[in-house]
Amino acid sequence: DRRRDSPAAGSPIQPIIKDVGEVYSRLLDHRPVIQGEIRYFVKEFEEKRGLRELRVLENLKTTIFETNDRVLPKCEQAMQDNLSETFKRLQAANAMIHRLQERECEARKLQADKVMAREEKCIAHWEEFMKEQQSKRAEVDEEHRKAMERLKEQYSEMEKELAKYVSF
Repeated sequence: DRRRDSPAAGSPIQPIIKDVGEVYSRLLDHRPVIQGEIRYFVKEFEEKRGLRELRVLENLKTTIFETNDRVLPKCEQAMQDNLSETFKRLQAANAMIHRLQERECEARKLQADKVMAREEKCIAHWEEFMKEQQSKRAEVDEEHRKAMERLKEQYSEMEKELAKYVSF
């Protein structure tokens, strides 16, 4: 009696349920298909590519270690040698420029002193010239005054003589 109560036991529905479960697993359950595709992809990837990436990474690692161990110290040493040489050259160039600036400053000072001496000499010469002009002007004024006096005397004498002749 109990067999009759259970719906799937011995009834014609059991093959339908089995078929529905099979259709469900084929149409809606994609896990087995996806797992198969993943396995296929991994197999193809490993077979075709092999361990190339691993070898490339190993080569890169080797190159980096070699660079760190050999090339970098050589570069640092060469840089230190060249920098010290360059620093010495820069110091020498700086000293030479400093000396040139001092020489130029001295030359400018000497030139300024010469200009000042020339200006003082010109001023002294001008003052002497002006004094000389003053004295010559005084001489000329004196000569002019004397000439005026002589002319006045001469004209007064001429007037006197002329006055003698007018009285006739």
